Amino acid sequence: MSAAAFMFLVAGVLLNAAAQLLLKAGTNHLGVLTLTADNWVRTFTRMATEAHFIGGAALYAVSLVVWILGLSRVPVSIAYPMLSLGYIVNAVAAHYLLGEAVTLQRWLGIGVIVAGVWLVARS
Repeated sequence: MSAAAFMFLVAGVLLNAAAQLLLKAGTNHLGVLTLTADNWVRTFTRMATEAHFIGGAALYAVSLVVWILGLSRVPVSIAYPMLSLGYIVNAVAAHYLLGEAVTLQRWLGIGVIVAGVWLVARS
């Protein structure tokens, strides 16, 4: 895998992780969201005007473009498992930025995933 391809994939993973964190910050700000026939317009309006949701959606759009650039250089069977690295980024960031607890069992599970990604990347 070339350095450029690797950088596109890593950038895509990081942008995707940042988008997830912004969306979670948005839900933290708005509270539990429920959709019913009576409130769906109001709920979507609240989401569409919340800064974290806007930022998260924008990062998703950018991550999509960056990811496609990476996919044009690497087989999907190698690229797609790289998305799993987002588990590490999100776990660490959620702990420090959102105050979420990351248990030992969760870290072990993430470690197993990372080991699998490493094996795939070496193939």
